[in-house]
Amino acid sequence: MRYFFHIGYNGFNYQGWQKMPNITSVQGVIETLLSQILKTNVTIVGCGRTDTRVHASQFFFHADIATTWEYDLVFRLNKNLPNDIAIFDIIPMDGLPHARLDAIGRTYNYFMHTHKDPFLSTISSFYMGKQLNLEEMKKAVMLLPKHNDYRAFCLTPAAQRSTRCKVTAATLYVNEPGNNIRFEISAGRFLRGMIRIIMQKLLLVGSGKMSVDEFENDLVSEEPLKLVRCAPAQGLYLSQVKYPFLEIPSRSELFNSLAQENRWKAV
Repeated sequence: MRYFFHIGYNGFNYQGWQKMPNITSVQGVIETLLSQILKTNVTIVGCGRTDTRVHASQFFFHADIATTWEYDLVFRLNKNLPNDIAIFDIIPMDGLPHARLDAIGRTYNYFMHTHKDPFLSTISSFYMGKQLNLEEMKKAVMLLPKHNDYRAFCLTPAAQRSTRCKVTAATLYVNEPGNNIRFEISAGRFLRGMIRIIMQKLLLVGSGKMSVDEFENDLVSEEPLKLVRCAPAQGLYLSQVKYPFLEIPSRSELFNSLAQENRWKAV
């Protein structure tokens, strides 16, 4: 039977979601433990990939499991998983829906703070520089849904069958004191490094090192940029994954408190 697992993780200690030789990945940790508990080899398929140190307040993977269990598998997994990975729900599915291919929408949030805070250092990106021009950054953000090809905002464009992405929403938020910024973006798919490249360029716009016109020129470029820099990974969260048959809110209390609507106002 196919099951969807609804999970969340703090990615700071992992080299991304995807299992690869000689690295510590979220997929590898979960897959090994699940196989040990169920006493059978289990392969899990994630709804996407997150890079090194990127978080997921909501993530889904599917697994085909023939054996049955008479114990609380959620409890047993959470008891044995590291504290930075949590299993929220295990959902039996009809048929064979695919965690990655059947997802119709994904939302990411990027958090940044402009005041040094040791308690935010692994869950938000610290920016120490001149005051950012949020209005100019907003103008650049508003361009994102108007374009569909993000070749120049991808770390590995040559490895992609297509670099087309339909951004359905993009919004820049700031808190009341003005020392925390949140960038939220939704699309059907994202390319490797795309959001962190966007965020780095938004910071260049905000600091006056890049104009909005230059931002758009990069965005519409048909050639990969020669020098690509990314904003720090720990500010980025995969925060929502939507399916035609499944749409549930994040169960992460920390993320929900960070993204609480009354804490933010749109720029």
